[in-house]
Amino acid sequence: MKLLPEDQKDRKNIIFLILVGIMIAVLIVIPTGFENPSLTENILYEKAEVLETDNSELDQISVVTIGTQKLKLKILSGKFEGNIYDAENILNGQKNIDKIFKPGDKALTVISLDRNNPEKITGVKAQDFYRSGIEITLSLIFIAALLAFAGFTGLKAIISFIFTALCFWKLLLPLFINGFSPIPAGLAIAFVTAAIVILLVSGVNKKGITAMCGCFSGIAFTAIVSVISGKWFMIPGTVQDYSEALIYSGFQLNLSEIFIASVFISASGALMDVSTDIAASIDEIHNRLPELPAKELIKSGFKIARPVIGSTTTTLLFAYSGGFMFAFMAFMSKGMPFVCIVNSNYISAEILHTIAGSMGLVLTAPLTSIVGGLIYGYKKSKK
Repeated sequence: MKLLPEDQKDRKNIIFLILVGIMIAVLIVIPTGFENPSLTENILYEKAEVLETDNSELDQISVVTIGTQKLKLKILSGKFEGNIYDAENILNGQKNIDKIFKPGDKALTVISLDRNNPEKITGVKAQDFYRSGIEITLSLIFIAALLAFAGFTGLKAIISFIFTALCFWKLLLPLFINGFSPIPAGLAIAFVTAAIVILLVSGVNKKGITAMCGCFSGIAFTAIVSVISGKWFMIPGTVQDYSEALIYSGFQLNLSEIFIASVFISASGALMDVSTDIAASIDEIHNRLPELPAKELIKSGFKIARPVIGSTTTTLLFAYSGGFMFAFMAFMSKGMPFVCIVNSNYISAEILHTIAGSMGLVLTAPLTSIVGGLIYGYKKSKK
């Protein structure tokens, strides 16, 4: 039986979906190169419940707490499940990493075993709150809601999410740590993930090609703006959390270029949204009015793009403002002049994030409209 045109499109998208599934399987299997078996050798990471706490050895110094909190833990997973042990929770006076447990809390527990006798425990330590359960629960709720509302498209969105996360974890981060040039590596991963996500969600068709071309142009332009602005702003790569930890770990990294790469990578999500929205709008206009030539489709795309740019730019501001809200509050509480605030490294970095991403949006929207108009209306214009 000969396939109808619509069936051919569905078949093409299903084949592409299977290919992406194969790529995901490959990414899951391949190692990052930084696996450390010694972290799990003679050491178990188990879930435990805090039964009792003893805070007598904790000292309050100003606003920080130091000392050792004594705990009684009941192991809830692994081969020692059901056993009760005394454990320690050491506080170093760093409020961003210290935690204080109370009875009933669930803790991620580190159980150290004797090298010669794996059945003998040499130490038990409460490392952090156990959050895996709630993380998995929320993820399942999100997946169920997305599938219920979007159906097959929601399934493709979930697959694209998994693919992007694996690309970052298995490809992008190892490339950075191994010393590859961050900007070309970041561009390559951004292009690959954007192409896969757009073609999965929009389909392997004119709509997907239109959105992909518009998104690529926006990512490239944002990268150029980030590189140029990064030199003007003179922001050190150590402005980001844990950057100094990488230096002390002995890795020779260009942190400033990694920071620049993070600017256009973080903006690529918004660029995908804008290009996909405009491509979908042009596709719908073409389906309703197939006789429209390229010029008219481009005009329509521009009209659609203007409010999209305005709203999405504000969305970027909201998204990034959450990252420096505490910094603003700290500066404001000290009465620091506004000129000092906006010239600080941390705030300047967030301003660069927002402006570079917004400038990419300004170019992505009209270029997507032009590409869409030419792809959908070329034959009409020629006639």
